[in-house]
Amino acid sequence: MGKLRRRYNIKGRQQAAPGPSKGPPEPPPVRLELEDKGTLKGVDASNALVLPGKKKKKTKAPPLSKKEKKPLTKKERKMLQRILDQKEKKRQRAEMLQKLSEVRVSEAEMRLFYTTSRLGTGGRMYRAKEKPDDVAAQGLEKISSLSGAHRKRHYQEAEEEESESSAESGPEEAPADEPAEAGAGSAPAHLPPAPPGARGQSPVPSGLAETPAPPSAPPAAASALARPPAKPAVFIPVNRSPEMQKERLKLPILSEEQVIMEAVAEHPVVIVCGETGSGKTTQVPQFLYEAGYSSDNSIIGVTEPRRVAAVAMSQRVAKEMNLSPRVVSYQIRYEGNVTEETRIKFMTDGVLLKEIQKDFLLPKYKVVIIDEAHERSVYTDILVGLLSRIACLRAKRHLPLKLLIMSATLRVEDFTQNQRLFAQPPPVIKVESRQFPVTVHFNKRTPLEDYSGECFRKVCKIHRMLPAGGILVFLTGQAEVHALCRRLRRAFPVARHRPPEKDDQKDSVEETRRFKKSQARARKAKATTLPQISLDNYSVLPAGEGDEDREAEMDEEDEEALGSDLDLDLGDDGPDGGEQPDASLPLHVLPLYSLLAPEKQAQVFQPPPEGTRLCVVATNVAETSLTIPGIKYVVDCGKVKTRHYDRVTGVSSFRVTWVSQASADQRAGRAGRTEPGHCYRLYSSAVFGDFEKFPPPEITRRPVEDLTLQMKALNIEKVINFPFPTPPSVEALIAAEELLIALGALQAPPKTERVKQLQRSRWSCPITELGRTMATFPVAPRYAKMLALSRQHGCLPYAITIVAAMTVRELFEELDRWGPGAGHSGAACPRLSDAVCGQGNSLSGVCVRRPAASDEELARLKGRRARVAQMKRIWAGQGASLKLGDLMVLLGAVGACEYAGCSPQFCEANGLRYRAMMEIRRLRGQLTAAGRQGVKCELSRQHGPPPARELGFCPKDEADVGVGGHPRWTGAEMRRSLRPELRAERLNAMCPEAGLFVDPKMQPPSESQVTYLRQIVTAGLGDHLARRAQSEDLLDDKWKNAYKTPLLDDPVFIHPSSVLFRELPEFVVYQEIVETTKMYMKGVSTVEVQWIPVLLPSYCQFDKPLEDPPPAYCPEKGRMLCHRASVFCESGLRAPLVGEEGTGGGGWRGPPSWPLLTGLRAPGRVGWPLPAVQVDFPEGLDCYKHFARVLLEGQVFHKLASYKGCLLSSPSTMLKTWARLQPRTENLLRALVAEKADCRDALLAAWRKNPKYLLAEYCEWFPQAVHANVEKAWPPTPDR
Repeated sequence: MGKLRRRYNIKGRQQAAPGPSKGPPEPPPVRLELEDKGTLKGVDASNALVLPGKKKKKTKAPPLSKKEKKPLTKKERKMLQRILDQKEKKRQRAEMLQKLSEVRVSEAEMRLFYTTSRLGTGGRMYRAKEKPDDVAAQGLEKISSLSGAHRKRHYQEAEEEESESSAESGPEEAPADEPAEAGAGSAPAHLPPAPPGARGQSPVPSGLAETPAPPSAPPAAASALARPPAKPAVFIPVNRSPEMQKERLKLPILSEEQVIMEAVAEHPVVIVCGETGSGKTTQVPQFLYEAGYSSDNSIIGVTEPRRVAAVAMSQRVAKEMNLSPRVVSYQIRYEGNVTEETRIKFMTDGVLLKEIQKDFLLPKYKVVIIDEAHERSVYTDILVGLLSRIACLRAKRHLPLKLLIMSATLRVEDFTQNQRLFAQPPPVIKVESRQFPVTVHFNKRTPLEDYSGECFRKVCKIHRMLPAGGILVFLTGQAEVHALCRRLRRAFPVARHRPPEKDDQKDSVEETRRFKKSQARARKAKATTLPQISLDNYSVLPAGEGDEDREAEMDEEDEEALGSDLDLDLGDDGPDGGEQPDASLPLHVLPLYSLLAPEKQAQVFQPPPEGTRLCVVATNVAETSLTIPGIKYVVDCGKVKTRHYDRVTGVSSFRVTWVSQASADQRAGRAGRTEPGHCYRLYSSAVFGDFEKFPPPEITRRPVEDLTLQMKALNIEKVINFPFPTPPSVEALIAAEELLIALGALQAPPKTERVKQLQRSRWSCPITELGRTMATFPVAPRYAKMLALSRQHGCLPYAITIVAAMTVRELFEELDRWGPGAGHSGAACPRLSDAVCGQGNSLSGVCVRRPAASDEELARLKGRRARVAQMKRIWAGQGASLKLGDLMVLLGAVGACEYAGCSPQFCEANGLRYRAMMEIRRLRGQLTAAGRQGVKCELSRQHGPPPARELGFCPKDEADVGVGGHPRWTGAEMRRSLRPELRAERLNAMCPEAGLFVDPKMQPPSESQVTYLRQIVTAGLGDHLARRAQSEDLLDDKWKNAYKTPLLDDPVFIHPSSVLFRELPEFVVYQEIVETTKMYMKGVSTVEVQWIPVLLPSYCQFDKPLEDPPPAYCPEKGRMLCHRASVFCESGLRAPLVGEEGTGGGGWRGPPSWPLLTGLRAPGRVGWPLPAVQVDFPEGLDCYKHFARVLLEGQVFHKLASYKGCLLSSPSTMLKTWARLQPRTENLLRALVAEKADCRDALLAAWRKNPKYLLAEYCEWFPQAVHANVEKAWPPTPDR
């Protein structure tokens, strides 16, 4: 049989058809129910509704014969199994999606992700993270937690087609699949049904939200508007050598070049944190140069905290880029090679701060890099705050300035979380560290005093035991560096004329075995002889209980680990174990510190001699500023010497303290540049855990008056509101402003306003003209005041020399002081007295002599000390020159050195530091150039010291002669006398107005000039005044030969190196106080007692004017003078509280209720009575009365003297108590007070406004007949 044809609706057709009809149907019987429950049967023809009588009969069709179901074939079974598997997968997928929706991240976090599908396809490798608020404000679409929604839609449509095709084979399983499909792909119940026309659209996933596109612009246009404007790419080719390029590619920062440059292009401020050795200092300027940031004659500026780093980095970058020093230059305080071709400029932070003062917006710079920001120096913090504001101002002018802050271990929170500094947190880019690891080893015991000796022993063990590699040792000061260098050179001498042999480099195991045998023989030899014990080599404090047993146990452990690199204990713990010379292991030892000569500093970068190992003994200057090649081992003593300042007293002291953890990590980072390194820390891990994480910023540890003055000169009045990364303390800012007000650099706040206004004005004191003049000099405010006051009587060249010598520290070599542990073990190290030591180098303050190799060296050092002492006495002179004290010694030393040509031989013979003398020479030239602008400012009369002739120290007919009383040289004579290099540098620094130039043949000052210089020094160092202890204080022995200062309770002494040590004058001013076991004054000069009220009125409290002698008129000043007694007291050194008024005399004063009589003391530590001197008459009504009297007498204007005989009453009537009874006295006094005319200058200013001023009041004192003559001659000015 053939295949049956499939018919349409075959099942319906198989039903039986109804039977044939046999006539019309019978009407159905009707039965009605009546109200009385009766029934009525029959047919009612009148009823329209005829109901059927019985149910219609239907005939059933015969049942069809059931066909037997065929068994499923193998193909059909596989198809059904595939359908079941797909349904099971849908169910599992629905469960998985439900679980994922429970743990799905929030939409705000999803907006912060960036797809990785665009990496390497031209997209950005670096994308700045946006805030969730910024993303929400942009109205972006919500991102689904799962990607590939379009793939899901296509897959669902394919499944629907398969289900339709297989509906025949399995229709009974379709209802079971509906819940799974609804959970997996159907629309949620809360969504409205789709419109009829959207039947073919895919359902919207639950994680997506429909956001209508803006109708204004199509998607392509919207994306084009969101992109920044395209800029042409700039690339500056650099021709590097293949060797340099190969070494450069090894640095980790090269892999971050694109990330850094994209961040710089998109943000005004970027922070780059890279470990030591990552190459950020040398490579980031090259990145910027190649990117074209210096193509339009702009400069890439790089600031370094130290001069050594600025010079070294400029040379290194120029060598890597194969460019000349004219393109990659440096500029430090005294020198530089910057030209018009300079494109990369390395400089110290102070140099950039001076450039900001000249031009605030820095238009020459396009990028400024602040390097080594983790050191947090004062100028670094100031620069970061200023540049953060400069970048905003430049951005508004469409001249963007990029700021990069680079550091190794930076406290990033001080910058990123400081809203006052950066409104938008800058991005932080972290660069990977060096390629080779550094193993850090801690000591089991922590030496407290003899850490220098521990460093020596550790270096000896490293040199004898470990493989080749340079050694870097960190110590605290210059003295310790030289002491350790001497010991190492003695222990491992280098044969200078012996040719290197290859046999000298033997196996380390054989050397160790030979060394052990020699040590064993040495111990046996020592056992037969009694040791010589010196008590000076032992500590005074007794050893703790159980220390001997503990040390014995540690020694046993060290012997067990004899060959380990961790401890390196070879049994040479004896006092002389490491001092025996061993010429078979030569060691090339070099010192390194900031005061070392540049040519000697450069030796550490050169390879050591063949057959030797390099060992550099350095201070913390090698911590971050320099990278010494070839260093594999680092020995860290864990200590650092810092200068501490007392904000209240100004006393400075050097203290050796523990370093911070960040500094310790920096020191460890010096190792492992070329191979795995080791760092040996001479302290335990427990001690390291107690270190501070970061060192405190320098701005919190030093006075800030110089910074306050510089910021005031930049028109930053409220310094307290400046965005410091770490603000200084309020006490330091208050002390700085008080000092500047006392120096006359700032205007004193008013005293008659409301309390709130007084509080505001106290923090916004404007700068004065004197302050702007002081700000032009690159020295401290006290020294700048001295320079600003020295333009009289030819004193400016001498003042410049003195200030330059006071600014440069350590002018003389320290021939009788050495560091702790400098003497080798077993050598006699006698103590020096505290007077000779000066500054202690150790924690305990013990200072020892320089260890001499022989008696000849001791004799030579003794002869040099005697020579220096003799030269100091010669330079100080006698008489008036000796009263200038130590400053005269500085002046004589500089003058003699310049006269001799400033040769190294002269400096060596007279105990002078050659580098310090060269710095003084450069600073003299710099101050001379600044003096051309500074001396042009006319100083206010209240700030400048009066001429010496007014105080009775100088004859009135003295002529204004040249330097030292000699006629001033001409330009030709000066050129012939100058050396060629000095002539080329400083001939342009001449000041034609003042006749100022750097004179290498400067003559000594005359006696009158010495007096002027003493007054100038007193005016600048007024807050550093000290008085010798009086007889009532000598009852206590501690006050013998001591002095008292206003802010210290303890006695202070003149330093023994001072030429005034044996003179003991009554009043002195000092440069600084240094604290060791005692407090010593350095830079001492004598002061006459009668100068104090005249030169330092702001530090004195004055009594009422004396009647005898009576007040007098000064024709030169044009004002009234009087004699007043005064008291120099502590209160004058502090600003009064808000609303506090003084007692007259100008400047800060104390409360008026204090007793001011000569014999009484004001409350405080000191109250020194001063003799009555002639000073300006204090402001008040009495001043107007006295000025009216001398005006009537004709002393003010000589034209009025002819009318003195015609007066109706005596001019002294103005001073009588009954003067108010006469109208003429009252009218004249009222007119003078109205115009504040209490001096000649004020009266002349009033006449310039109104020529008829005071005419009527003056005529009341004369008869009517004289009025016509007075009116003709009025006003009686000298020019009429």
